[in-house]
Amino acid sequence: MEITDATPQDWPGIWPFWHEIVAAGETYAWDRDTDEQTARALWMAPGSRVFAVRENGVPVASAYLRPNYGGGAARVANAGFMVAPAHAGRGIGRRLAEHVLDQARDAGYRAMVFNAVVATNPALGLWLSLGFTRTGTLPGAFTHPRLGPVDLHILHRTL
Repeated sequence: MEITDATPQDWPGIWPFWHEIVAAGETYAWDRDTDEQTARALWMAPGSRVFAVRENGVPVASAYLRPNYGGGAARVANAGFMVAPAHAGRGIGRRLAEHVLDQARDAGYRAMVFNAVVATNPALGLWLSLGFTRTGTLPGAFTHPRLGPVDLHILHRTL
């Protein structure tokens, strides 16, 4: 497993699992029918540092790191993570998360915040185990395609 900065050439490998995850509508507060051009603009946005986890040269996970706020709060990071469903449960997400947290700290961020973690997202346990705390809950704010309204959590961690 190799974690590096993603390049534009990685996007064709990231898009299939990005699309699969978002289209499922269970873990991200993005439109389920997001087209590829919009998805690329969201994930690979200017000002973001994007990472790719590759196995045998093929992306199997990705993350972005960017400021969550501007001005005097620009040292608060935000990140997004996706692991291809076919590769879930193998520790890839944890390794990628640890890498991104290290990179955020090295870049001078003082904290990281996740704005909308779906309460039923399996990654919630990972974030809590990595020292994130719930700083807020939006009751029933997310419409899960199978479960109906579920909570969204705001998570924070000092770096």
